[in-house]
Amino acid sequence: MAPPTAQRLKGKVAIITGGASGFGKTTAELFVEHGAKVVIADVQDELGLSLCNQIITWFNNNDNDDEELISYTHCDISNENDVKDLVDFTIAKHGKLDIMFNNAGIFGDPNPSILTTTNENFKRVFETNVYGSFLGAKHAGRAMIQGKSGVILFTSSIAAITAGQAPHAYTVSKHAIIGLMKNLCVEMGQYGIRVNAISPGAVSTPLAIKALGIDKDTMDGLISECAVLKGAALEALDVANAALFLASDEAKFVTGANFVLDGGYTLPNPTFSMAVEESLGRTSH
Repeated sequence: MAPPTAQRLKGKVAIITGGASGFGKTTAELFVEHGAKVVIADVQDELGLSLCNQIITWFNNNDNDDEELISYTHCDISNENDVKDLVDFTIAKHGKLDIMFNNAGIFGDPNPSILTTTNENFKRVFETNVYGSFLGAKHAGRAMIQGKSGVILFTSSIAAITAGQAPHAYTVSKHAIIGLMKNLCVEMGQYGIRVNAISPGAVSTPLAIKALGIDKDTMDGLISECAVLKGAALEALDVANAALFLASDEAKFVTGANFVLDGGYTLPNPTFSMAVEESLGRTSH
């Protein structure tokens, strides 16, 4: 764990949606390590409560008996009453809200064709990824505007930069999150509130593994094969570190940014080179 002198979020209060697993879990651990009081919001009650107990136990074993470090509350981010209650709970417990990390999201059905994408799936993905992010920002903004400061973060995806590599509902929802982030940046700047997004490349999180229906080793192999940057792999901790930077005072003049974590994956377009290789392969026979 980080020594007190390295605590970059000391005295801050943060909400992390989708904080019971994946990026959210790792970010919650890192934020607490760096001095923040964290409220995890999720629908995975057992995982969320277990994570809180693990973190509190670790700190208790290291001469820190502050059980207010982290707490859990059930929250369906597509339900406005749940989100309002989440923010109200946080302010009642800690007296303020400094950081809102709208991280929760779903992949939806892994169906690539618009002809077979169901209306129900499209709506469900949008209700969670877009409407849920909107509600989180809306109610966090209500609290932050009063204090004339704050940080609102979103988890987007490289699907907001590329096309044709994820289902329609997921891809469009992640584009929408970037649009929401940019619009909020302009509105919230007058109140001293910074708004940014993080767009990770592929990581073997439980969400991704479940969505694709493959095991972790297979997914890790696919990610490595497609990587531009060799010798390194994106991990959940890299996303958490990006969130830590954007939430900290080190990023005091960073707002309206889409922080892309893809190891250069979205830069090349391999279509032409693949066509050339295929053509040369055909003519060589």
